[in-house]
Amino acid sequence: MKIRKYILTVMIGITAMTVLSSCGNKEKAAKEQPAQSTQEIFAMDTYMSLTAYGSNSEEAVSKAVQEINRLDAMFSVGNEDSDVTKINENGSGEVSEETAFIMNRAMQVSKETKGAFDITIYPVMELWGFTTKNYRVPESSEIADVLKHVSYTNVEVNGQQVTLSDGASIDLGGIAKGYTSSRVIQIMKDCGIEHAIINLGGNVQVLGTKTDGSDWRVAIQNPDSESSYLGVLSTADKAVITSGGYERYFEQDGQVYHHIIDPQTGYPSESDLTSVTIVCSDGTTADALSTALFVMGLDGAKELYRSGAIDFDMILFDGSRVYVSEGIASGFSTDMDKEIITRQP
Repeated sequence: MKIRKYILTVMIGITAMTVLSSCGNKEKAAKEQPAQSTQEIFAMDTYMSLTAYGSNSEEAVSKAVQEINRLDAMFSVGNEDSDVTKINENGSGEVSEETAFIMNRAMQVSKETKGAFDITIYPVMELWGFTTKNYRVPESSEIADVLKHVSYTNVEVNGQQVTLSDGASIDLGGIAKGYTSSRVIQIMKDCGIEHAIINLGGNVQVLGTKTDGSDWRVAIQNPDSESSYLGVLSTADKAVITSGGYERYFEQDGQVYHHIIDPQTGYPSESDLTSVTIVCSDGTTADALSTALFVMGLDGAKELYRSGAIDFDMILFDGSRVYVSEGIASGFSTDMDKEIITRQP
């Protein structure tokens, strides 16, 4: 299995902080550059990078790392004490406010996308080995059997009380990182930080602008080439989250099977899109939508965007052309063939 990074943060105009050889140079650099703190960690089964600028940057990053680890333990299906594991085992129970919030948001996206995003897909993911890394192609009869229990309508959330029906089980992996990125941004704000950029395994979210007042520039990786980009997006105060079948996959008998499962079929989605990037002020929504729109395909993505049911922008790629919603079209530069998606067809 091969894992790539699909969104690279390009901080154009910001000089990387380096260790200088003399005290005089250090003092000069300190006057020219705001205080900066960067930390890289491994959590939620991915590598993460957090960078904050400002006098409280070190404290902000430290608190953000603590929050990431706390949420990882709370949401992980691999943790026997997590909210998710306990609900799956018991079929019902009380969860934290955070878990209830995520599940409610997941239900909202599920309804608006007609089930293209579904947290009850967990047992199907297990069949394919995407949760255990013991990859295999299951028999069609196995898929049909577990699909009987897959439906977001089998999840009920009342306050902090969750009930699963019809043998359903859940996994918040398709939305948890987006929620976590939004929590990290809030912690940065609480610490007085005005400029920050975080990358949670490709889930990028930025706070404010760069320290010079210009927009952050986020490069969207070309899924067909590790050495090129689909384009570069200029943005501020947004989450920029990408999904694609090339993120996680395995090969068997010459066939590639990716991890984005269509909840209707139980098989990897046969989408006409190879990459979906959601740009949104809320990381939780952006994370779920990036998966849903991949499953829905180009026409479904256009329809949802034009409906106005959810506030978001998007960058789609079908292998030959880039489709950019009108809300961010002026801030997205690309050398590829581009079509702008307007609210009115």
